[in-house]
Amino acid sequence: MNAATVSYKRHRFPPQIIAPAVWLYYRFPLSQRLAEEMLLERGIVVSYETIRRWGMKFGPDY
Repeated sequence: MNAATVSYKRHRFPPQIIAPAVWLYYRFPLSQRLAEEMLLERGIVVSYETIRRWGMKFGPDY
């Protein structure tokens, strides 16, 4: 069985930002707001609501 690849088409942010954001949220017991703050410390401005939507879309693949 072939694993389906994750499609990041039509997203404002590149996969290099989306993947770590979703990984942080699911890997550690963080809230979406804490994941937002951790990304902000790295210079990435993204809202917690965006992280929530990414989590719903890409979370099962991680």
